[in-house]
Amino acid sequence: MRYLHTMVRVTDVEASLRFYRDALGLELLSRRDFPQGRYTLVFLAAPGDHAAQVELTHNWDPETYTGGRNFGHLAYQVDDIYAACQRLRDHGVTINRPPRDGRMAFVRSPDGISIELLQAGSAKPPAEPWASMPNTGAW
Repeated sequence: MRYLHTMVRVTDVEASLRFYRDALGLELLSRRDFPQGRYTLVFLAAPGDHAAQVELTHNWDPETYTGGRNFGHLAYQVDDIYAACQRLRDHGVTINRPPRDGRMAFVRSPDGISIELLQAGSAKPPAEPWASMPNTGAW
């Protein structure tokens, strides 16, 4: 047995790619449209770690998705949490839980999926603007 992927439903493929690929930095592994089924599947993974994939599923017919408490968040380890958060901010992403501790941050995808970022190794020393930045919304 081996882990394959986690599937997340998305309402806008292009907005989701701007978040997951461009802002978060995941690699696009594949994208396939299925006109007969009216859906698109996009697979992404962290650079160099294709074993843990995220599948974005876009159903072409409009649908409203509600968040369930049985799904918490996706988590990614990053080499530099401050640089990762700055890159996300530069792409217009709100940092819901800033990395005040130099270790952990949370953001949300365009569809409200919570993403946890964890500093690789030891926590970085507290630094501004992160150390004094308040939480925004929920994560």
